Amino acid sequence: MFEYLLSSVSQLPPATIYLILFVLPFIENLFPPSPSDVIVVLCGSIIATGGIDYLPALIVTIAGSEAGFLVLFYLGIQTDKKIIQAGKLKFISQDALLSAENWFRRFGFWLIIFNRFFPGLRSVIAYFAGVSELEVRNTVIYSTISAFLWNTMLITMGFYLGNNIEAIDSFFSTYTNIFLVLLGGAVLYWGLNYFRVKREKAKAAGGGPNEP
Repeated sequence: MFEYLLSSVSQLPPATIYLILFVLPFIENLFPPSPSDVIVVLCGSIIATGGIDYLPALIVTIAGSEAGFLVLFYLGIQTDKKIIQAGKLKFISQDALLSAENWFRRFGFWLIIFNRFFPGLRSVIAYFAGVSELEVRNTVIYSTISAFLWNTMLITMGFYLGNNIEAIDSFFSTYTNIFLVLLGGAVLYWGLNYFRVKREKAKAAGGGPNEP
């Protein structure tokens, strides 16, 4: 599969390759999952053959990633919290909103800096960053840093590994497995903590001592 993509994309004009490097990371933010990460690695391989240049490819991928992030961030800003709290948005509960705001209060902009490293959660982080009304200037700065770090890693990996499919596939498989384990642990912790707090609130509401 990787060899076929590499062969197909490498035959395209450089301008078309750069366009792909912008469009796919942009779309991946809005409609995950998409093969944008694989394509970025693939284009690193094309850089090694002289088909395109490193710096323009990096700038274009960062621009695509950042544009997609900011679209969702803007949509989050435009979402009225009162609508969520009234339960009018079926896909977002009030508990989800409170949890997101708690995460941003606890971890601040670290979530933004590392959002590109969370496959499957990038869109969620971008959207809830807007809903939580994070400061725009810092959000743009940190999300750009995130896109720079992630895309630099992918392009550099493709550049040095070339068409070594086994090494590239091993990287993505290992990374995905580690991420899923960590995500599963985080979800389990959140679930246990959520039910613990809910149980304590229930006891506090109905289990107080009776006074004469």
